[in-house]
This record gives sequence, structure tokens and C-alpha cells, in this order.
Amino acid sequence: MLSDSIVQLINRQINREFYSSNLYLQMSAWCEYKGLPGSASFLKEHADEELAHGRKLFDYLHEAGGLPVLGAVEAPPTEFESLAQVFEKTYEHERFITASINELVGAALEEKDFSTFQFLQWYVSEQHEEEKLFRSILDKASLIGTEGRSLYFLDKEIRKFARPSGT
Repeated sequence: MLSDSIVQLINRQINREFYSSNLYLQMSAWCEYKGLPGSASFLKEHADEELAHGRKLFDYLHEAGGLPVLGAVEAPPTEFESLAQVFEKTYEHERFITASINELVGAALEEKDFSTFQFLQWYVSEQHEEEKLFRSILDKASLIGTEGRSLYFLDKEIRKFARPSGT
């Protein structure tokens, strides 16, 4: 049986994952609108992945006897200065999500909720990969550039970062 505090933290994380999905979907829309189909496609796929992360937490709560409670999901920003800003914000957001997951893992360990602790190890690993991915995109943007023709090539490169479905 999960403690009330663990249930609250998991519910908070579910809603953060759903916000992440909305954020990346909105960023995808902005990229498509700006003629950046590679980035749009990558971010749309990533939005789906974030939604799956939330659903996985939702299902875990059910399995562990907790009640998932969905809260209001804040609207994400709709305008961005540049593609570079989009990916700076994604990297910043993933670092925030990592801190949130780490807080949840720490609480599970503190409460000796080893089942939840074990379940969350997938998220710990996933966040490592997420930060690495977005840092790699920022490195690529720095190398290629984000102005003029460089933007075209950067957009094509970002599409290559997409993961095959189901990962």
C-alpha cells in the first residue's frame, strides 16, 4: 500500500508528464508553422513519449492501490524566439523533470517503499537519456548554427534524433 505522500508525489509527476507532452506538442506546432518539419516531427514524437510516461505512472498507481488524480494542466507557451530557444527550453524542462523524479525516488527510499523505488528506476534512466538527448541537440545547434541555411541543415539533423516508435 502506498503512503499518501507517495500517492501525492506520483500524481504530481503524472501531471508534470502530461504538461511535458503538451509543451512538446505545442513546440511541434510552432516548428511546423515556421517551416521546420524535422524538428516538428521530432517534438511531436517526443510529446507522445511524454504522454506514455504519464500513463505508465497512472497505471502504476492503480496497480499499487492508489487513486490517480488528474489536475489542470497549465497551457504551454505558444511563441518562441528561435529554434535554439525551443531546444534550450526543452533541455531546461528536462532538467526540471529530472529533479522532480529524483525527489520522488528520494521519498520512496526514505519511506522504504522499495516497490515504488524499483519502479522509478526506469524513470531515472530515462531522464539521463532525455538530458543527454537534448544536450546533444544543443551541441549540434552550436556546431551547425541556427541562422540562414544552417537552420535548414540543423532541422534535418534534429529529425535524425527521433527514436523508433515504442522506445
